[in-house]
Amino acid sequence: MMKKSIILIVAAMAITSTTSAQRSKSSRYAAGNAYTTALGVKFYPGAISIKNFIKETHALEGLGYFWERGARITGLYEIHNDINGVDGLRWYVGPGAHIGFYNEWKYNNKVYKGGSYFGIDGVLGLDYKFPNAPLNLSLDWQPSFEFGYGPGFTGNWGGLGIRYVIK
Repeated sequence: MMKKSIILIVAAMAITSTTSAQRSKSSRYAAGNAYTTALGVKFYPGAISIKNFIKETHALEGLGYFWERGARITGLYEIHNDINGVDGLRWYVGPGAHIGFYNEWKYNNKVYKGGSYFGIDGVLGLDYKFPNAPLNLSLDWQPSFEFGYGPGFTGNWGGLGIRYVIK
């Protein structure tokens, strides 16, 4: 089931990528600093990340976390805005959701049963595209609230993203 979810997320991102509108050439951001799709990793707690812009300032990001406690798939909708005076640097904010598949685990001296859980997420961060190079960096915070038999609110998601710009 988890493999099917990952395949569906990647397929949806690819379809969105091919049907997205072309960027305006008059945009300040479009001059060597724009990108449509980037694939890479996000450090802490460690994830595979794909980000795809569906409009010039709106992006979808898919994250796949895999570790000894289980796996978590997160989807984020991000609204990006330029930071004046620094070409290629943008701040972003947005909502999201996740589903987790967990083994039995311990948190704050309490043992939790394994299972599948879902939750809502938010994101606040910075995104930088190196001028005329296929490299993108991001740094963000993703607070989340998990429903079900889990810790509820957690503020320890997010981190440093390093992605290769596909296009």
